[in-house]
Amino acid sequence: MKKLILSTATLALMAGMGVADTVRLGTEGAYPPYNFIDDNGEIAGFERELGDELCKRAELTCEWVTNDWDSIIPNLVSGNYDVIIAGMSITDERDEVIDFTQNYTPPSASAYMAMSADVDLSSAVISAQSATIQAGHVAESGATLVEFATPDETVAAVKNGEVDAVFADEDYVKPIAEQSGGELMLVGDLVPLGGGIGMGLRETDGELREKFNAAIQTMKDDGTLNALITQYFGDEAQTF
Repeated sequence: MKKLILSTATLALMAGMGVADTVRLGTEGAYPPYNFIDDNGEIAGFERELGDELCKRAELTCEWVTNDWDSIIPNLVSGNYDVIIAGMSITDERDEVIDFTQNYTPPSASAYMAMSADVDLSSAVISAQSATIQAGHVAESGATLVEFATPDETVAAVKNGEVDAVFADEDYVKPIAEQSGGELMLVGDLVPLGGGIGMGLRETDGELREKFNAAIQTMKDDGTLNALITQYFGDEAQTF
């Protein structure tokens, strides 16, 4: 995984700021079913519905913006938006740079997808999206890692024979395999990684973090978060 180094001066510029009149939610828009751009050019998916509901419960006015994954944390800290809600797993490394809300999905598995069940994952060439926990895992596994900027590129690399397999969230690759007509399949064992997915915020935005924490908790308590998870990820998805 890429290590994002931010100057203390940059962080200091953000200190002392209260909750803005309009809270900007930053997402990638390229990782279905978490977030994607629909046919009308709008941000859609699990996190769009979740984010809108959390803003409503927190009594916040929110707007959505998109940002490439590989710069999503630096652009949060520099003030281009106020919150990351983009399928970002909570990890110790990221927590050194930004803060997280409580998780809004339980820890979930990552999976390998390939065009053949005979792939030797221990020595294979494997694609993963840059700056993800999956890329970090492959790099430490002994396999050869090839990183790409977008999820689509990681899958395309398998299809065109550039790599032997892709490693990503099971929730992302499983539907692709199921819709491929047998061309693609999940291989090997599922791998549990991360501490669930949460909203990322600047370390100075404690008030905003607690507003979203409280809103997430109300959705857990009344069952609406579990209902949204199963709506997008199926009845077998891990819930709270």
